[in-house]
Amino acid sequence: MFTELFWAYLVAITLLTVTPGVDTLLVMRNTGRGGLRDGCVTSVGICSGLFLHAILSALGISILLVETAWAFSALKWAGACYLVWLGLVSLRQAMVREHEPAAEAPAVRKRRVSSVVSFREGVLSNVLNPKTALFYMALLPQFVDPAGNAFQQSILLASVHFFLAMLWQCGLAFVVVRFKGLGASRRVRQALNATTGGFFVAMGAKLASS
Repeated sequence: MFTELFWAYLVAITLLTVTPGVDTLLVMRNTGRGGLRDGCVTSVGICSGLFLHAILSALGISILLVETAWAFSALKWAGACYLVWLGLVSLRQAMVREHEPAAEAPAVRKRRVSSVVSFREGVLSNVLNPKTALFYMALLPQFVDPAGNAFQQSILLASVHFFLAMLWQCGLAFVVVRFKGLGASRRVRQALNATTGGFFVAMGAKLASS
């Protein structure tokens, strides 16, 4: 039975993974900020957060979180504030004038961005997203065979999600890097920061008001 459920889950999670969202834009923004490594490390952080949601779902804590109004509200506001903060940072970067030569800019930016910062941004983006918690609470149990070990199955399904999301997001990071090399990297960076910044602020405001 689990095999049949697994293939259904694979289709559902693939469609979910390729659907643009906050995590996708964060990877693209950070790739524009610090290159391929920055984008991929951000993706590792995002995908690592999936295991926390899977564990909480398997232990039933996600259900308790959603049914406890104050806990879910706190998570929602934390996620909203984080998205707004990310958006303001992106908008500030979009307005900053860059004086260094275009050929030297990528090396300078890479030295300024720590892998720890990129990983932390990815983890917080995923963990503080109540929609991810709701997804794992509502969808993941539907693909778990009650006759088997729920915890092991949840971790396995999260591992599949991790692999697919890493593949997709790192692929996007590679595309962004290649696109930057076409001769308008500064404009692309500023446009990407402005677009993602506005999106993050709007999403944070929407999340807080929902």
